[in-house]
Amino acid sequence: MTARDTGAAAAPGDRLRPGTAVTPLRAGLHLRGRRGSVTLEGSTAVPVVWGLLEEPLRSGGLGPFRERLEPGSALHVAVDTLLARLAEHDLLVPGPPPAAAADADAEPAVARWLGATARHPADAAAALAAARAEVLARDPGSPLASAAVRALAAGGLPVTRTADAALPADRVLLTVRGPGPGAGPGAARAVVAVVAGCVGGTGYATAPGSAAQALADAVALEARLDGATSPAGAERGKAPGPGGVPASFPVLLAGAAAHRLLCAAAGLPDPAAEGEDPRLLPGTPAVLLAEARPARADHHSWLGPVRIDADRLTALAPPAVLDEAMRRIAALGERRCGPLPGPEPEDLPQLPVPLAACTLPGLPRGAPGTSRTLTGGGPRLDLARLELFCRAAELLLGEDAFTVGADPGHALGRFLRHLASRRYAGPPDHRTAVAPTMWSAHPQYRHWWTTLTDRLGTAARTEVHRLAPQAEAYRAVVRRAPRDAAHGAGTVLGEGIEATPGDAAAFAALAAVTAVVTAGSGSPAGAGAGTSGLADTAGGARPSGGAVAPLASAAARTAAWEDHRWTGGWLADLAGREEDLRSTLRRLTCGGPGVQAGAAGAPDRPPAHAPDHAPDPEPAGVLRAFGFTVLRTAEEAR
Repeated sequence: MTARDTGAAAAPGDRLRPGTAVTPLRAGLHLRGRRGSVTLEGSTAVPVVWGLLEEPLRSGGLGPFRERLEPGSALHVAVDTLLARLAEHDLLVPGPPPAAAADADAEPAVARWLGATARHPADAAAALAAARAEVLARDPGSPLASAAVRALAAGGLPVTRTADAALPADRVLLTVRGPGPGAGPGAARAVVAVVAGCVGGTGYATAPGSAAQALADAVALEARLDGATSPAGAERGKAPGPGGVPASFPVLLAGAAAHRLLCAAAGLPDPAAEGEDPRLLPGTPAVLLAEARPARADHHSWLGPVRIDADRLTALAPPAVLDEAMRRIAALGERRCGPLPGPEPEDLPQLPVPLAACTLPGLPRGAPGTSRTLTGGGPRLDLARLELFCRAAELLLGEDAFTVGADPGHALGRFLRHLASRRYAGPPDHRTAVAPTMWSAHPQYRHWWTTLTDRLGTAARTEVHRLAPQAEAYRAVVRRAPRDAAHGAGTVLGEGIEATPGDAAAFAALAAVTAVVTAGSGSPAGAGAGTSGLADTAGGARPSGGAVAPLASAAARTAAWEDHRWTGGWLADLAGREEDLRSTLRRLTCGGPGVQAGAAGAPDRPPAHAPDHAPDPEPAGVLRAFGFTVLRTAEEAR
């Protein structure tokens, strides 16, 4: 056990991790290795002490060196302090001494690799020495299979080639059977597998797991890579350009897959975690996707529709802040392997209101027939993307049968506003109209109203009503002004339901601006309004308003001068009123649905009356696995 494990001083047999580079500074040192780095500064004596310590630390002679130091001396204290810092940053490893290392069974290159990366190199080397690899392919002599065999053999494993007619031509299954690191004599030999394959000019390597899990992930990945369900994904299944796939591509792909498998067999961290990629979600397996032309490869968080292994069955907790929710949306909506549509600004105008769009799976944009394009806007682009993602998920699950939110509070706020909108959509005969003096001075309303009427030149009018006497809940509607009384009350452009008349009017005006801008941008979605003004041709929009405010304002840094005239300050104000508004709306609408979130959620039943596009049961499961909340409406629950 190293000093890093115990928090104690370095052990006598510890040595500097192989591959660690050292840069002397004017009054300190900078050390960097594969698993960590540290800068030590403060005294010109630090490089001097290192000059005495480096040779015994690299050669394994730390114990005798420390025995020669005078106990309690300044040099002894300096050496102990420096060693403690190295141990904290995982730059020390336990022996063996050089003589033992020279007699090890592992190849020199493998030994150097394990020394540079493994927390316990000896255990990792023993695990690989006891492991046996197998490469299965329809044609064991194919370039991908041959490269996988060479890569595993270079890692020190004996490899068997096996023909498997059940595998497609461009798919290879790599397995390692062994006791694993730290296993005692007679331990059971587990099988770890990785699948590598190609779809056109795109290659992939699954996360390590059981053979059944790896094959299930490969089947789902190939189906997604082969489908074109968005403008960005239209080239997923196509072959690369005139140059074709270079001969080096299967070699590099097989090497990456073998690297993941060797790390799993030796108990090393998965290569996906090495780069500290902020796009990857902690606790979620990642797949490697590689492009032949232009050459690139990166990892993406992935949960397939078939989840067998334990690490695939663990659901993430709901996101605590908006940035975390947006990272999960990016993973779920990744253009090549994401299971849900990813909302992006694309080529839509971002003024006077930020806009985003996505196309629902099953009917690519531009295809003949009914459009499945959603377009939405919001006070900020991230809020528009979040609302658009939730609405797209709801439409895939079954129109009004479900409500989706980033966390339980967000989903409940969206559902209660939707329910109140339906309940109070009729003529306001018995509801109290709120005088304009109570809401027309709201700065957010003034901004969006002047944008609508002055900048966009839209003739419109705003109505605000209290939902019930003594209830602090208000519904605002912005309508296009009719040319004369014969044309009725006018088309609804936007709607808002909030705890104050000013907030309701502001969201209604914002939704109206989005509807008008969307109609004028050439998007096929030209009417409707959502939180932030969602417009779509696939289903009705929902007035979500400030439901996102608590999540958006959580841990957000707001300047002292940011009041409700600024979006950040406005969201903070809305967050303070959201809980009371939910209680009021729940009372007025006779309750809400039961919450099913994360691992606690039971598998969804299909709606009693399936819509034209029957909902896929998979989206609800993957949403909950990524920490999103899926609510069933009261109508569907019955």
